Amino acid sequence: MVFPEPIPDPLEPFNRAIWTFNRGVMTGVVKPTGKVYRLIVIKPIRSGIRNVARNVTYPGRLINNLLQGNWTGARDETYRFFGNTLVGAGGLFDVASQWHIPKSDADFGLTFGHWGWKPSFFLMLPLIGPSNDRDTVGLAADSAADPLYYYRPYSFHIDRPLTYLSPYGYFNVGARYNQLTESADQYVRFARTEKAPYYKLEYAWTFARETRVADVALKGAQDPALLETLQSSFFSFRNPKFPERGKTRSVLIPTTGRKLKFTYWLQTQKAPVVFIVPGLGTHRLAEPVLALAELVYQKGFSAVCLSSAFNFEFMDHASTAALPGYTPVDAHDLRLALTEIDRRLESRYPGRMGAKALLGYSMGAFHSLSLAANEMDESSPLIRFDRYVAINSPVRLLYGISQLDEFYQAPLTWNPKERAGHIENTILKTAALIQQIESPPTTLPFNVIESKFLIGLSFRLVLRDVIYSSQQRTNLGVLKHSMNQWRREPLYREILQYNYRDYFERFVIPYYKKRGLDLTDRQTLENINDLRSYADHLRANPRIRLLENQNDFLLSDQDVQWLRTTFSPHQLTLFSQGGHLGNLAQPEMQNAILNALADLKSTP
Repeated sequence: MVFPEPIPDPLEPFNRAIWTFNRGVMTGVVKPTGKVYRLIVIKPIRSGIRNVARNVTYPGRLINNLLQGNWTGARDETYRFFGNTLVGAGGLFDVASQWHIPKSDADFGLTFGHWGWKPSFFLMLPLIGPSNDRDTVGLAADSAADPLYYYRPYSFHIDRPLTYLSPYGYFNVGARYNQLTESADQYVRFARTEKAPYYKLEYAWTFARETRVADVALKGAQDPALLETLQSSFFSFRNPKFPERGKTRSVLIPTTGRKLKFTYWLQTQKAPVVFIVPGLGTHRLAEPVLALAELVYQKGFSAVCLSSAFNFEFMDHASTAALPGYTPVDAHDLRLALTEIDRRLESRYPGRMGAKALLGYSMGAFHSLSLAANEMDESSPLIRFDRYVAINSPVRLLYGISQLDEFYQAPLTWNPKERAGHIENTILKTAALIQQIESPPTTLPFNVIESKFLIGLSFRLVLRDVIYSSQQRTNLGVLKHSMNQWRREPLYREILQYNYRDYFERFVIPYYKKRGLDLTDRQTLENINDLRSYADHLRANPRIRLLENQNDFLLSDQDVQWLRTTFSPHQLTLFSQGGHLGNLAQPEMQNAILNALADLKSTP
């Protein structure tokens, strides 16, 4: 299948070095100092600085809108400038937005693109971030279009041999710092939660700066379940300060000899503790994990988060196997990690740890149910839970991944001559949607094929990170390209050719065969990754609660029927809609989660 490539990156080693520098500045300088800055400088003043900084660069936007032939944009920016200048105290207040006058951002990089300049190579700029040859030249032109540039931002006096900043220079630096502090928390969290943040930035920049306008017209039928699944991308925490209120610590995992990080929010008094295990490849600080932690914490529970067994953090520090995928080993590694975390918290906060619940979603739910089915007896030193809550768990893991492989191949139904254009337009639509919305949309402009492809693509990128992390640890010799961390692009392209079926057949099975475990019999592999194999044990555990969506693409009709016959109505809540995780933000699902945990508050 033809997959749109990001802009060429012949300078990748250099660019990665600059990315490392930028990440260090944001993590070590901007983020910690930004906390103090935001404490001293209240939000209205910070917003005012941001508004003034945008207002004074109006001439550049006017010129570029005119050069691009965007007369409406030029008019709107003119209205905004005079409105904010005359009524908004020189731009301190953005009254134009209150008047619903739209913004029309335009710069010379986009103008050059409008004129036909196609970027030749990707470039990471110090303190600025992702760019390319075209946009870098555009930055210089943007500076020339800034009228305050000609007020000599730098001054020199013979009695002061060192150059110093003029008032405008101080404002320019201050405005840039003000802007960076607003995004520092999100930037650092993104850099920590992603295995390949550099590559995602590169890919996002490629399409965010594309001058081709996406065709957002809906062509073809839609699938409500798939659209609901895509809506799960917008599930996030509500209080922007909540992530920073969590504490991150680490525990030594005895089976690996390495330390695993976890993040927690503890109530001030004794309270039930909810351990949250996320979906496939998800990091403990990803937005849906934080959103669930916020949900339970606000209702009086303590929350503890750790990364998925398929996430690079868990794989590198807590996995006894180089490759996740063999459920008995993955689940045992997870239980051991949870045990060490629980012991650390019990010793650090004696008397504050109440009843314990394990809450997992998607793959985390599958692993939680695996632990529930193989619960240790009370004499075991490993942790036992008073409640297991599984949200949108697959029943048959191999069936679920076959769906993901099929979704990624959905564009093959398009005409081969038009396929590449359709795929690129789908990604452009996604990029445009992300840039334009300030709140989750109620409807998404994707048809069935586009929806399947976007879901399949997101999970294929997870698989890429899993394969890369596993081969960093134990190289099985399957990949042809070298494991060069400074030049990963060729290797990433190769890994993207592997689907989930390939992962099990080319990586997992050979790896375990070398360890003396033969999984070549597909029935054996299916049984160990099938909850139905543990039906008797699951049925016998009254502490299990399941929250499932009937139209989840990971579940077949056969799976739904098995859930109904295995679990009592008291244990199973089955929603008719929601897709896969698409209703996490809905009150009905959130109330069901809290109801599944509610009686733990009365447990001594």
